[in-house]
Amino acid sequence: MTLDLSKLHAIDTHVHVEADCHGRHALDDELRAASAAYFKVGTRNRAPQIDEIAEYYRARGVGAVIFTVDAGTATSHPPLSSDEIIVQARRHADVLIPFCSVDPRTGPAAVARLRQLVSDGARGLKLHPSLQAFEPNAVEFYPLYEAAAELGVPIVFHTGQTGIGAGLPGGRGIKLRYSDPMLIDDVAADFPDLTVIMAHPSVPWQDAAISSATHKANVHIDLSGWSPKYFPAQLVKAMNGPLRHKVLFGSDFPLITPDRWLGDFDTLDVKPEVRPLVLKDNAARVLRLQAEADSHD
Repeated sequence: MTLDLSKLHAIDTHVHVEADCHGRHALDDELRAASAAYFKVGTRNRAPQIDEIAEYYRARGVGAVIFTVDAGTATSHPPLSSDEIIVQARRHADVLIPFCSVDPRTGPAAVARLRQLVSDGARGLKLHPSLQAFEPNAVEFYPLYEAAAELGVPIVFHTGQTGIGAGLPGGRGIKLRYSDPMLIDDVAADFPDLTVIMAHPSVPWQDAAISSATHKANVHIDLSGWSPKYFPAQLVKAMNGPLRHKVLFGSDFPLITPDRWLGDFDTLDVKPEVRPLVLKDNAARVLRLQAEADSHD
């Protein structure tokens, strides 16, 4: 079973695995409750398992990039296993594309872990500078980026505001400035062979993200975490113009469902020729899925 792009009308590049089959959650109770309140979703105590995620996306003819975030050092909360995500995704290779996460603050161990996870089937790396409490342009993390570039896997960096810790005293110590796109722009400049995906409309730094993606061929933007009807006007303008080949559909499932995102995207003022690029074609190219599909023909 392999990914068949001809059977998919879209690729959701931002899907969270929030709990595993052992009942463990990616976030502790306080952070889960805070983000649920921020996104107005009621509760995050019941999270879909990978088999459920696959069934949900398969029924809609949509591919899904799935991942967790390893923030063990910063949060003292044990992360979900990227190994398990990769193994379980193999059962659903027609719709699921597994990414991994490593804790960048573990230094050389993070680099070794990334190499092992990619060898086992991870197709990319997810990092969340604010939650993982690291400054992404600090040179101590450069060996991790060097390894990702060498391995040919993209890195998805969270950017902008986060619902994790929102409304808590001090935001539970989570620092938003670590997710400033200009810090990630430094990484893209220093690693031109590394594919960088800035996740989310980067409020309050949306203009910075657009500038970086316009300036650097290796920088892209995923559109997750916001309903399209709330996209900043300058993002929609850039999507229709210079960034038409640089923006990717992403929902932020389960907090925002692809049904809601796609429904709102249908009402957005996007040029007809741009829609398929955003929904599928850009992701297929950036994630090198088209080359893989061609190799199986």
